[in-house]
Amino acid sequence: MTEHLFDLTGKLAVVSGAAQGMGQASALALAQCGADVMVVDRNLEGAQATAAQIRALGRRAMALATDVSDPVAVAELFCLVDAEFGRVDFLGNIAGDGHLAKPEELTISDLHRVLQNLVVGRFAMCQEAGKRMLRQRSGSIMNIGSLASSTALGRGHIAYSMAMGAVVQMTRELSTEWSYRGVRVNCVTPAQVVNPGLTARMNADPTLKGRFLHGIPAGRLGDPRDIQGLAVLLASDASLWITGAIIPRDGGNMAMNAGGTPGHEGHESGVGKW
Repeated sequence: MTEHLFDLTGKLAVVSGAAQGMGQASALALAQCGADVMVVDRNLEGAQATAAQIRALGRRAMALATDVSDPVAVAELFCLVDAEFGRVDFLGNIAGDGHLAKPEELTISDLHRVLQNLVVGRFAMCQEAGKRMLRQRSGSIMNIGSLASSTALGRGHIAYSMAMGAVVQMTRELSTEWSYRGVRVNCVTPAQVVNPGLTARMNADPTLKGRFLHGIPAGRLGDPRDIQGLAVLLASDASLWITGAIIPRDGGNMAMNAGGTPGHEGHESGVGKW
């Protein structure tokens, strides 16, 4: 009797980064539940492949090559959404590039580029989608953040972590400003999710995967498909009273004390980050 809560028939989702990874997984899950999808990625060929899979499910889909770090390109994207679909019900705000550098070596130009990609671009996407959702008095935005917004990763992540902290606060502010007008804004914060970039880093450093897994009680890295249930939930009426939430998707990483040992049966004392 609750199936209708997750029915997205008649809704239009805009999903960035949808050529691969979490963006593609989100777009396909939304379509499987009835949504039409605007598939957005700089990689047009990949976006078109995702759109083809969505059409095979019987849903409408359009692929567009857009650099979502460029507010002008974002505005043009949503003008096309207006022309083709006439509404926006869900934004999966997923695309964005980081940059690894030691704090003492990070250039200001690289810092600006990361903030443009992950903060300014994501705000522009929220703003354009939000304007339309506010007119409808309904809609949902899912920002993808990171555990780096709440806990330091080290390993040269300072620019990325600064940006993700901003994404979390942006989510809270937008929710506070827009929720009473019918627009929900939430943020999902993954731990390490397997993608081509992470795979390349693990291949270059054979110890890296083990270090990641030491902090994940679930015992595995994230799979892009792990986002699918959350994307459908947040797009659907099943989450009508969920807004301003920061939702970890991390296999238990945030819950575990830094000195914890996954699966340890002993009773050690004095292990903790404090």
